[in-house]
Amino acid sequence: MKVPASDQRAIALASAAIARGEVICLPTDTVYGIGADPFNTDAVTRLLTAKSRTRANPPPVLVAEGQAEELSEEISPAARALMEAFWPGAMTIVVPARASIGWDLGETNGTVALRMPDSDTTLALLRAVGPLAVTSANQHGQPPATAVEAAMDQLGGAVSLYLDGGPSAGGVASTIVSVVGEPTILRQGAISADAVWQALA
Repeated sequence: MKVPASDQRAIALASAAIARGEVICLPTDTVYGIGADPFNTDAVTRLLTAKSRTRANPPPVLVAEGQAEELSEEISPAARALMEAFWPGAMTIVVPARASIGWDLGETNGTVALRMPDSDTTLALLRAVGPLAVTSANQHGQPPATAVEAAMDQLGGAVSLYLDGGPSAGGVASTIVSVVGEPTILRQGAISADAVWQALA
């Protein structure tokens, strides 16, 4: 099922699908993503299966305002500097996961990758349902989808609801920085290394 992200029913339909443990497709400020309830093990399995990924590649988690602190054992000064400089935006930050979190995203080694997207639709959904495990809307090894039609072509019925927000504004995946120990850039994406180091200076 495809619904315009601007439809008044969009957030309610997406919230209901998440509550049922289904996988949905949603627009972000970088590329389209597929999301599921990170606290529902079956839903996370469906998410990884839809993308043809294994538990060795755990999904990041999208958050809205105030949700990162609930998921991390420690928001370090480095993490806080990156959040203040780049959130909402194309910055994924790997932090220690809260030990009592009670989820199973795969082989995370006690960490979680967090991002606050610069997307009104997705932020509204996150405020409604809480954090979401989200990964790019494409089959593993294929280019990320920058339009909902591309996501539908690759993922088909593995996703129950597609929110159509039009072409992605960014089109480049987020930059990933680990702040577990010394800050390390794990993936160069939409935010340059120079901008990362400047924010951390």
